[in-house]
Amino acid sequence: MKIGELAKRSGCSIQTIRYYEKEGLIAVPARTDGNFRLYDTAALEKLSFIKNCRALDLTLSEIKHLIALQHSPGTPCEAVNDMIDAHLHIVETRIADLQNLQSDLKRLRHKCGHARSIDQCGILNELSPKSQRTFADKERGSR
Repeated sequence: MKIGELAKRSGCSIQTIRYYEKEGLIAVPARTDGNFRLYDTAALEKLSFIKNCRALDLTLSEIKHLIALQHSPGTPCEAVNDMIDAHLHIVETRIADLQNLQSDLKRLRHKCGHARSIDQCGILNELSPKSQRTFADKERGSR
């Protein structure tokens, strides 16, 4: 299949397919006499694998590593487990950071409970540089 059909069937853009090819994530395809790339079903399957990995926020380097591991089926899968464990830790940290941000934004929103003039806006007053500490520092210190 030509690159346009592969793009359509895989859900990847032509530019992404070319990039993955350049980065060695998918094999360089055969070419027609007219110099068109010709991809097989293995390329489609590889793109699906890469998309699944990218959906998990794995880096291209990590994906390359996983692809290399796929070519060594007898190898223990501890490296895969370690990679996923590391990503779980990153996600857990992101979630905690986002929960703190949500809490800070909610507290900030309560500083201005009703419509006021801008010069009396509790949110803008709280965010102004009048105090030395940030909003988050003040709120966390008062818990």
